[in-house]
Amino acid sequence: MYHNQFDESPNGQPFNQFFPPSFSGPSSPPPGFGGPGYPPSMSQPSMGGNTPAPTAAPPNFTPAMPMTTASSRSGSHSGSSGIRRCIYRNTFIWERNGHSYWFFPTFVSRNVILGFRWGRFGWVFSTINRDSILTFQCFN
Repeated sequence: MYHNQFDESPNGQPFNQFFPPSFSGPSSPPPGFGGPGYPPSMSQPSMGGNTPAPTAAPPNFTPAMPMTTASSRSGSHSGSSGIRRCIYRNTFIWERNGHSYWFFPTFVSRNVILGFRWGRFGWVFSTINRDSILTFQCFN
């Protein structure tokens, strides 16, 4: 007779060789995972005060990098100084390594910015090292 890892144990309960008989697995995803807008096979954490990913795409343009990044009137800054005012706003990031992208910051600490980065598959949870930012610009 053929037996596999899910055959019944001696007490008549389903048996799985990888987990004890009392293990039934999680009954629901952990808090902050999955939710509307995510494919069932993918779940993403909701960080920065349990803020969900934005529901809309960022603006449909790529802004030009500011010539001078010191002017606060233009809405851009050099480095990551002042990025706290961009929390929960679409923000375009230019990194020192030449990469640039739309970001939706949800939490700013001394060294790291948490939020969602716009990519091919929509918003994806991401972190940015503050020292890697050349300049940024927030939009409403």
